[in-house]
Amino acid sequence: MPRYRIVPQASQVWIDAHSMLHPINTRTDGLEGHLDVVVRDGQVDLTVPPSGRLSFEVERLSSGNRFEDRELHRRLDARRFPTIDGVLAGMEPTGDGRYDVSGTITFRGVTRTYKDAMEVDVTDGRTIRLRGRAQFDIRDFGMDPPRLLFVRVEPQVDVRVEILAQLPDDAGDPGDAGKGED
Repeated sequence: MPRYRIVPQASQVWIDAHSMLHPINTRTDGLEGHLDVVVRDGQVDLTVPPSGRLSFEVERLSSGNRFEDRELHRRLDARRFPTIDGVLAGMEPTGDGRYDVSGTITFRGVTRTYKDAMEVDVTDGRTIRLRGRAQFDIRDFGMDPPRLLFVRVEPQVDVRVEILAQLPDDAGDPGDAGKGED
C-alpha cells in the first residue's frame, strides 16, 4: 500500500483553551508520521482500509508567551510524556470530500478513542491534505484544568489540524498498491 509521509513543516496543530481572562492559543508545526492509503481516480479508495500514525512533540507547542509556555509544558509533563500521538483506525465517507475519521489519541500516557469529521483533499496523485477540528476534555486524559496564577483554565480545548502528506519521490505510481512501503 502506498505510504504518504506527513510533511512536518507544512502540517500544523492549533490548540485553543479558554480562561477567565483571555484565550490561550498554542500552535505547532513539526507533525511527523504517515498515512497508508490507496488513491484511485483522485479519491481515497476505502475498499483497502487506510491506516496511519502521527506524532508531535509537546515542547513544540507555543503560545508566544514564555511564561504560559513554560507552565503549559510543566502541566503537560512534557519531560515524562514528550509526544502526543494519533493512530488512524478507519474512515467513512460522508460526502463532498468529508469523512468520519476514527482512531486513538495518546496524551500524557492515556489513550482514548475518538471519531470526528475531516476534510480530505487528494490534490494530485502524490499529495493529500487533511483538515479537521475537534473538542477534547483534558480531564479524560487524567489532567486537571490548570491554573495560571489566579486564572482558571476551562477543561475543554479546541484542537484544529491541517496535515499535508506526500508520497516520497521514489515511491513510483501511487495507484500501484505494492509500492511506497518502507
